[in-house]
Amino acid sequence: MNSYLLFKSLHLIAVISWMAGLLYLPRIFVYHVENINDQNSTNIFKTMEKKLYFYIMMPAMILSWIFGLLLIHKLGFSVFNELWMQIKIVLVIFLTSYHFYLGRCLIDFKNDKNTKTSRFYRIINEVPTILLILIVFIVVFKPI
Repeated sequence: MNSYLLFKSLHLIAVISWMAGLLYLPRIFVYHVENINDQNSTNIFKTMEKKLYFYIMMPAMILSWIFGLLLIHKLGFSVFNELWMQIKIVLVIFLTSYHFYLGRCLIDFKNDKNTKTSRFYRIINEVPTILLILIVFIVVFKPI
């Protein structure tokens, strides 16, 4: 079996899973904020947020990085000489930072210390979409 194609397939599966979580968690935060006075709903949202972040998003992010680095190893580290790869890595680092920012928000919700509005979470929910579009176009077209 071609290990490059295996790693590429596993990388794509992990990225899709990670992106699903990055897109869904802020939506849960929106509903959490909008139902903050309903203790039963709040407890349900806290459970959903925790399970999504730690059981789906975190493993998917780690696997995305592992398989991405394995792909780079297969291609050869000289791929870092190409500007498209440098840009992709920077964007993926931004995406990873966003992931950990959501983790910080999760802790605030867990401790009942969230100060952000549902509008804020609706707006930041666009961040992973924009980064995803940029990363996909850069990887597919390698314009630079």
